[in-house]
Amino acid sequence: MSDPILVAESKEQIFLLPKMANRHGLIAGATGTGKTVTLQTLAENFSARGVPVFMADVKADLAGLSQPGGNNPKILERAKELKIDNFTGEASPVVFWDVFGEQGHPVRATISEMGPLLLGRLLELNDTQEGVLNIVFKIADENGLLLLDLKDLRSMLQYIADNADKFKTHYGNISAASAGAIQRNLLALESQGADKFFGEPALNLKLVFFFDEAHLLFAGIAPAVGQKIEQMVRLIRSKGVGVYFVSQNPLDIPDVVLGQLGNRVQHALRAFTPRDQKAVKAAAETFRQNPKLKVETVLTQLAVGEALVSMLDESGSPQIVERAKIVPPRSQVGAITADQRKEIIASSIIAGHYEKAIDRESAYEILQARTGEKAQAVGAPPVAASPAAPEGEKPSLLAEALGTATAAFQPTIGPRGGRYDSLATSMVKSAMRAASNSIGRQIARGILGGILGGSGRRR
Repeated sequence: MSDPILVAESKEQIFLLPKMANRHGLIAGATGTGKTVTLQTLAENFSARGVPVFMADVKADLAGLSQPGGNNPKILERAKELKIDNFTGEASPVVFWDVFGEQGHPVRATISEMGPLLLGRLLELNDTQEGVLNIVFKIADENGLLLLDLKDLRSMLQYIADNADKFKTHYGNISAASAGAIQRNLLALESQGADKFFGEPALNLKLVFFFDEAHLLFAGIAPAVGQKIEQMVRLIRSKGVGVYFVSQNPLDIPDVVLGQLGNRVQHALRAFTPRDQKAVKAAAETFRQNPKLKVETVLTQLAVGEALVSMLDESGSPQIVERAKIVPPRSQVGAITADQRKEIIASSIIAGHYEKAIDRESAYEILQARTGEKAQAVGAPPVAASPAAPEGEKPSLLAEALGTATAAFQPTIGPRGGRYDSLATSMVKSAMRAASNSIGRQIARGILGGILGGSGRRR
């Protein structure tokens, strides 16, 4: 990955230095100014250099990376204008993922991967209920009971509630009301499609991440999750990982995160309202000023495919901002057909690996066996298994937000033999939530952790 990436051209060519790619970046601009095409150009260049890239395709228009381009008149015109020699269409290798397994390979996570803290936030538990959930994970860990799917967690809750007196001395009071409240929230989650997300095989991937529509990532974010994202953006570059936020407005990114984004491409901003004017001024102030350029004025005058660009130089310092035209992508711009998507999914190197869910022995099976043995010992029939969630129900926003905080925290408590410390895994789940979100709000919050890559699970 030694060749610099040609990003844009002004009076001179502007490059993104590969060794500075892990200093993170920002692609910003109003709707329709060319952000997604800029993202596509960077992504295909990273891919060509052997760097795995993950992108949350919220609008389903990044799938064109899988097809050769070169037929778009505007793209050809830009290539000719920038005097790019031998400009031909080229496709990039692509793997599609979908949390519901419809538009890509299924994405799953285990209960232990998410951990009690994130589950507590997802289920909107109060402090007392979160305390009970922590006890559930602790007891499962100490007894070697794997928490892989929702029925494992529900069985553990039932087991602990039934034996509250036994655990009270060591773990503190376990409220039956709190356990019941958690069960009700789990039932609601399950009915909305969570059973498709929690389970195995879970993902174990190492990736570099772009998050399109990044303003959705930070909207209404919990302070603790925001702090974790900030921490990971600061520390993750030591792993050789770059995180690039793509957003309509730089003000959508918290200042503590924005300050960590070294490579910047700023497309046009609109200045119709006081907030818009504030955003223009704030964006202008983030660049290393060019005495020949009135950045604040130019920001509202940029044409489609044109941007203010500032990359890091060899020393890691921001270069003087330049008004430049973005290099066009060689892959297809826009969505692909359903048949093309199906063909890519079927021919993927991982086709068939994640499609079939695995339900190995875990807390549910072990506790059901114990219950059956006790019932037989006293001559009573075994307790019936909990009914599964109905199939085919339309997932709601709650199910679509399942991965919201997953990658923002690294789980610290998990059952023996079933815990993952894979941040790459967590990131993918969160991002897939964004990709499958039909409404586009309350998107995954904690994507970033996934880039670190995962250590193996304990067995």
